[in-house]
Amino acid sequence: MYENARREVNWECNPLPGVIFHAASFDDSGNIRVADIWESEDQWKNFLYTRLMHYMQKAKAPPLKMKIFQIHNINALSGLDSYKVR
Repeated sequence: MYENARREVNWECNPLPGVIFHAASFDDSGNIRVADIWESEDQWKNFLYTRLMHYMQKAKAPPLKMKIFQIHNINALSGLDSYKVR
């Protein structure tokens, strides 16, 4: 489902303004875990309601369980460059 969302929502090649960082992983039970950093909560919600939720409803995906945290510190070190979308 995540790979289908990547293709259909196309956040990598057509990101909405405000997204800074996205990482996804799966826990031992196969549940997806995502960490995003956005410039503001409003920009995240814009992406959620204008792009992601449309796909989630179409795919009959379970509701998102999310928590929003204010960033205290970000360190973007040089190794990050090799993961940038080009």
